[in-house]
Amino acid sequence: MKRNIAYSIFLGGLIFIAMAFQVPESLQSEKKFIVVLDAGHGGHDSGNRGNGYKEKEIALKVVLTVGAALEKDPRFKVVYTRKTDKFIELHERGKIANKANADLFVSVHCNSHRSQAYGTETFVLGLHANDENFNVAKNENSVILLEENYEANYDGFDPNSPESIIGLTLMQEEYLDQSLTLASFVQNRFKKYLDRKSRGVKQAGFVVLHQTYMPSVLIELGFLTNNNEGKFLNSKKGQEQMAKSITTSIIDYKESLDAIYYVPKPETPEIVNTSAKMEGDKVYEDITFKVQIAAGSADIPLEPFNFNGLDQLSKVRSGELYKYYFGSTANYTLIQELKEIAVGKGFDSSFVVAFRNNEVIPLTEALKANTSSN
Repeated sequence: MKRNIAYSIFLGGLIFIAMAFQVPESLQSEKKFIVVLDAGHGGHDSGNRGNGYKEKEIALKVVLTVGAALEKDPRFKVVYTRKTDKFIELHERGKIANKANADLFVSVHCNSHRSQAYGTETFVLGLHANDENFNVAKNENSVILLEENYEANYDGFDPNSPESIIGLTLMQEEYLDQSLTLASFVQNRFKKYLDRKSRGVKQAGFVVLHQTYMPSVLIELGFLTNNNEGKFLNSKKGQEQMAKSITTSIIDYKESLDAIYYVPKPETPEIVNTSAKMEGDKVYEDITFKVQIAAGSADIPLEPFNFNGLDQLSKVRSGELYKYYFGSTANYTLIQELKEIAVGKGFDSSFVVAFRNNEVIPLTEALKANTSSN
């Protein structure tokens, strides 16, 4: 009898211990969205010193503010490449993100120019479309020259060589769509809610983006060399506003992946004639343009009431992700108008995508194709 009681107590104890250490099913299935925040420069690398301001300090303050806000949201886990005034080599920043198995990498910087240029721009990794983009990338990549063993760390990479940039683009190619989506969120929010001049979403060869294996963007908050913009970015108010905008963009991006939408049915669907051609329109041969309005894991029926009244919809499945498009035309002038319609319907992150033979191609490549005009 005593033996049975002892055995029951022992068995009960094992069950209690197992239950105590068992992770609830809801927590097991809920994976935090990991965001790596990278404050550019640091330590003996001050970044640009436009108007006497320090890029490294402004970038760090903005990143810490973004991180503090995201850390309050239980859906997110934040990892920093630096939280103090410390020099971190570019290849180490990428390693931090990869080791964390991050879902997103966001690098924050400030721009400079010999003129009073101003405005925000967000970059994804890609071939520089022009000398201006290359020069921005070259300035940021030159940081590697401050590293002791940069030749070994970057396998002969030359930040001053356009040919070296080409080799950077391949590893990030599969994440380009997601990177472009986040970049569009960031730029649209800067423009719409902060009334900052948007210089657009651009592609250029940044070493720090090349090192990462996840969707990645590099944000240029503005130009410290511009008298007004530099003063704004160096102020607490300016840093808090920029940080809040970036935070909201990251949250919007995550929710777009989750495809958590509720769209009320409009009274009258929008009807747009995508075959119209006006004088001066640019119509490209063998190219089809569409406006990407959403992306997510949910398979949403292509009905106007699901997309704020937009019609002429299409979708493409890429792995576990569905991409939703509005319009289809070879007319680049018209697709820009359709993009504005989509934005007006609430799809603030909309951007133009180019197709050739039903395959997505870089927009810069599409715009180099032959055109026909009236």
